[in-house]
Amino acid sequence: MTTRDHNQEYQDHADRLYAYDFDGIIRHYLLKRLAPHFTNRSSALELGCYLGDMTAQLLDYFDAMTVIEAASDLADQVRARFPARVEVITATFAESRFERTFDQVFLIHTLEHLDDPVGDLKRMRDWLTPNGRLFVAVPNARALSRQIATEMGLIDHHTAVTPAEAQHGHRRTYSQDTFLLHLRQAGYRILDHGGILVKPFANYQFDQAMAQGIITPAYLEACHVLAKSHPELSASLYAVCARPDHAPLSSGSPA
Repeated sequence: MTTRDHNQEYQDHADRLYAYDFDGIIRHYLLKRLAPHFTNRSSALELGCYLGDMTAQLLDYFDAMTVIEAASDLADQVRARFPARVEVITATFAESRFERTFDQVFLIHTLEHLDDPVGDLKRMRDWLTPNGRLFVAVPNARALSRQIATEMGLIDHHTAVTPAEAQHGHRRTYSQDTFLLHLRQAGYRILDHGGILVKPFANYQFDQAMAQGIITPAYLEACHVLAKSHPELSASLYAVCARPDHAPLSSGSPA
């Protein structure tokens, strides 16, 4: 297996940024869907954190976080950003070991970067408490914007990994069936799954339209509502997972 330079993979390129303002919108609506499944405020692990933007949003729900980040440069920045409430571990998932388990584990827009997704997902089962939950989200291969790009000839097919995505460490692009298959192959019970925000535009187009006031909060809310009935057109897919020995707990319906 080729050695990976995690500090290089997150760098921006001329034709594609690593992160867009729209990503924060996705995370906001994702957390609205996931929050009804949270069980307490004191036991959360985030797997992969980039610059800590998702970490910051999670800290609205949790008193403290443990974070694993393979890119040492990013890990150092997140330590400096959250000196009191976040413990940052610099390691790959294969290298990580814990003496404790967590009630909530978050793998957000990271599974598509993993060389051995099913193997790593199996490893994460041991990081969950008996009734803990793994929250996973991935970019959707069949997002409306991606289907449009395929019809325009900009992408070879829906599940293709573009050269720019490959530079940023993507190993695959998940459709809903493959996403759920990998979770089941890793031995999880899937408690909830769906899509986040129907997505008619590329990320950079969303950023430009939001900056000009063309896309409003009401428009985004409508895209959020439509994703409930049209997950196949959404920007991201999500799943709430439990260990196979998980004892069912009552929870509210996702917002």
